[in-house]
Amino acid sequence: MIDLSLAEITAIVGGQPYDLPDPEQRVTGPVEIDSRNVRPGGLFAAFAGEHVDGHDFAERAVAAGAVAVLATRRIGGAVPSIVVDDVVAALGALARAVAQRLGATLVALTGSVGKTSTKDLIAQLLERIGPTVWTPGSFNNEIGMPLTALRADAATRHLVLEMGARSIGHIRYLTELTPPRVGVVLNVGTAHIGEFGGREQIAKAKGELVEALPTEAEGGIAVLNADDPLVRAMSGRTKARTVLFGEARDADVRAEGIHLTEDGRPAFTLHTPTGCGAVTMRLYGEHHVSNALAAAAVAHELGMPADEIASALSEAGRLSRWRMEVTERADGVTIVNDAYNANPESMRAALRALVAMGGAATAAGGRTWAGLGQMAELGEESLAEHDAVGRLAVRLNVSKLVAVGGREAAWLRMGAYNEGSWGEESVHVSDAQAAIDLLRRELRPGDVVLVKASRSVGLERLAEALTTGEGEVAGS
Repeated sequence: MIDLSLAEITAIVGGQPYDLPDPEQRVTGPVEIDSRNVRPGGLFAAFAGEHVDGHDFAERAVAAGAVAVLATRRIGGAVPSIVVDDVVAALGALARAVAQRLGATLVALTGSVGKTSTKDLIAQLLERIGPTVWTPGSFNNEIGMPLTALRADAATRHLVLEMGARSIGHIRYLTELTPPRVGVVLNVGTAHIGEFGGREQIAKAKGELVEALPTEAEGGIAVLNADDPLVRAMSGRTKARTVLFGEARDADVRAEGIHLTEDGRPAFTLHTPTGCGAVTMRLYGEHHVSNALAAAAVAHELGMPADEIASALSEAGRLSRWRMEVTERADGVTIVNDAYNANPESMRAALRALVAMGGAATAAGGRTWAGLGQMAELGEESLAEHDAVGRLAVRLNVSKLVAVGGREAAWLRMGAYNEGSWGEESVHVSDAQAAIDLLRRELRPGDVVLVKASRSVGLERLAEALTTGEGEVAGS
């Protein structure tokens, strides 16, 4: 974090100091909300959660090196603290103050699908041209985003922030905390459609990002998906300069000759206004092409040459867990852990990636397995969307579908059953343990298994159990 004194922080957050031995003592380390992660010189933010109260760990945080604790009540034991009414609001105020002092370019991105993967790609590209701080994992809400911003310091050249939205106004609030100069909108899908009430409302929420950008004269840049009509239309909602990415012929940054390698990795020719280059990605699935183009557009606008962008995209890896995380077991079974989250768009993309990855395996007698669970927050569209995903699994010739969980999983299996002659090829099991038991019995060398569901389902347990290879698989 930018070097600030406790007195400065107290003034920024409008807090009341207690037991501060020296108000001029500097906070030089990051802000943490887990006392186990505190480092010397940092600040500990105590949250009173549903199950754990951070105030109970304040003394431990100070013992670990925290200069003070940001809290909602005075803490005993002479713990140096700054007491505020609302720790979330205080973190936001502190992030706003730090962002104003940074000399870094702030890049913010949002979208229904691919935010974290694209953010990781942008970060890996921009790191090549200067010190870069980015959102870890999917830390994209009113707590996670300020914590990310507070990790930037005077040396930071780029700050890359992922912004999620649960309702209208949420992204606007986040942009007020850390005003971006570059804003990226990836797509408008059906994720959280049950909460928003329709794609138009989702577009309204996502477009708050481009509305917050500076004008073109002030250096504002809106990076928009040319292939998504709802995103392309956002050019009318911003005074920033618009840069389009996608497969459309009028896209400023586009891909041509898209194809998948034998093991399911996307390859294409990258075209930018200043040159082109060949890209073969390390990530799996054709859906990463759009993510790569968004990252390329940002890097190009910030001064990275086209050939270096192509090279960086070809070398970029996966930074966040449980997103097309591929493990090839010693017994010849491949596990694709994409269990972090799911919505109709990402589910379809993952199924297509599974089929592409399993092409060579199935030709040699292996099978493709889709272990799928509920897609949450779809509201009235839930039945139709689960049914459609089950049907798609049949159309793509996925060998086996294992639908895991309750009612929504039953809809997945029923969609597959109704689409074709999928009797033995699909099964509905009650929970992750039942799926683990089934797959341990049935898997054989050469099989490729995709595991995917909304985060609330917890199917990472299935993926992790299969990845460890506990027990012997059939035929090994």
